[in-house]
Amino acid sequence: MTEQRFHSDYLTLAESLYRIAYYILESEAEAEDAVQELYLKLWKMRDALDGIQNPKAYAIRLLKNQCIDRIRRASKEAGAQYDSADTQYSPDERIDARERLDKVLEAVKALPERQRKILILRTVDGLSYEETARLAGCDYLTCRVLLSRARAKLKTIV
Repeated sequence: MTEQRFHSDYLTLAESLYRIAYYILESEAEAEDAVQELYLKLWKMRDALDGIQNPKAYAIRLLKNQCIDRIRRASKEAGAQYDSADTQYSPDERIDARERLDKVLEAVKALPERQRKILILRTVDGLSYEETARLAGCDYLTCRVLLSRARAKLKTIV
């Protein structure tokens, strides 16, 4: 495959591939990394791409598989860190803690997108209210209200 054909068939898909990766991974940085990794993989196998009938469908399929692999890897790493950190607790306590963690994660996923984004930016990423508001595209007070609502919803669920 020539560089021009690769550019016209695959590089023009960058924006839609990013949106798909963001939808799956729910993280801007992870989505960007996944798309970059996909393009690297496609470029390395460019000689085998001539036989692909539908480049867009092929790229999307590879991207979805790659995103799923990233999620599995992150889950395993988080589980390994969790397991090594809690050897001082009994098996029942570890099971209870995992169930509570699963509940919290499901509750966070169930939040409206803006609330979830603000909660993650503020709590997980540790950004200030000003930075969080700027990245979320809202003003300072709206950011505080959305964060408060998100935390209240989590408290009722958990």
